[in-house]
Amino acid sequence: MTNRQQGPGEPVPPSRGKIAERLLPGGEEPDPRFTLANERTFLAWIRTSLALLAGGIAIEAFTADLFLEPVRKGLAVVLLLLGMLLSAGSAVRWLRVERSMRNKAPLPLPLIVPLLAGAGALAAAVVLVFILWR
Repeated sequence: MTNRQQGPGEPVPPSRGKIAERLLPGGEEPDPRFTLANERTFLAWIRTSLALLAGGIAIEAFTADLFLEPVRKGLAVVLLLLGMLLSAGSAVRWLRVERSMRNKAPLPLPLIVPLLAGAGALAAAVVLVFILWR
């Protein structure tokens, strides 16, 4: 895409679009490699989110003879909620990192990492208690 001419010899930068201008106000365009790395990280979190959603659905659909109903439903709900939270959290994380890069600010702490670790530990504890109790 080429730059349009604003006046004699003054290029006008191409517009990023209204949504991008609202979500990413101010700052400078970061190196595209960093923006693309941020996007790849976002997509990795989305893949993890989809795996958690699929796991929650699979537990509810295929483990009726393995787990008691409250355990099965509880574990499925935990995985489904975790997948939903991770999906939303990854979008927030992408936006916070992108804004930090544009404003040359320190990168924010990843708040979804402790969330994912805690929920994974909770799901594992539910399964462990069930296995030991059974």
